[in-house]
Amino acid sequence: MCDELYGEYGDLPPKEGAKRAYRSTPYPESEMILFHNESSHLDKWPRKQWFYCELPSVKGGATPLVDCRQILEHIPPAFSERLAIEGLLYIRTFTDGLDVRWQDFFHTEDRQTAEQVCRAAGMDCLWLGDDDLQMTNLSPAVIEHPITQQRALFNQIQLHHPFFLAPDLREYLLSMVGEDRLPRNVRYGGGEPIEVENLRALSEAYDACAVRFSWAEGDVVLLDNMLTAHARDPYEGQRKIVVAMGEMVPSRAYCAKFKTEAI
Repeated sequence: MCDELYGEYGDLPPKEGAKRAYRSTPYPESEMILFHNESSHLDKWPRKQWFYCELPSVKGGATPLVDCRQILEHIPPAFSERLAIEGLLYIRTFTDGLDVRWQDFFHTEDRQTAEQVCRAAGMDCLWLGDDDLQMTNLSPAVIEHPITQQRALFNQIQLHHPFFLAPDLREYLLSMVGEDRLPRNVRYGGGEPIEVENLRALSEAYDACAVRFSWAEGDVVLLDNMLTAHARDPYEGQRKIVVAMGEMVPSRAYCAKFKTEAI
């Protein structure tokens, strides 16, 4: 199914004793992790993604799935067309205590090495203050699948846009660091903000298209990450899911199709 698994992912904690497998996102169990295509905001992403259930939670904890081809049929046509033309500009600011440390994300303690990794990946980076790193990356938002040639929405808008944060957390972050230094943000590829009505429409589309199943110990799920978005429901009790990724796809061929330039 895959010749080699990917072992250099900085956003997930590695599984103990494994070189190319990860634990699922360490996020409060009372909160939902919203829909996203894995690594769609980066310079490369996995086409294949595996989830293995070591221990299901006693309540909740489903991994909702969405067919991203269907999402394009549920959001406003003008919105999907603009996403297809411009792509998305992801802005990430690594501030210690607010997100993953840049040292952990880039697997280095050396600032120059982190800069080189950004440049090699086609991302812009800027140092803010003493040791905060901000990187921006222009990524596709509507892709054509390399095998089926079908169009699908491909994004991490819900994980990056402050609209989807709890209101009290959003206000806290804005008061603490301001909009320009939020840990994560996303705009249209041309740098303009995404309209609130389109953000609401996207959420409604995900909710309308989501399917759920109950995890059982030993279950394995294989996703085509370029056609399927996933999320995580809140849960109670312990929950252990192992994640693996393979068949990495570079973003540059898709970004070359954009008709606008990022700011």
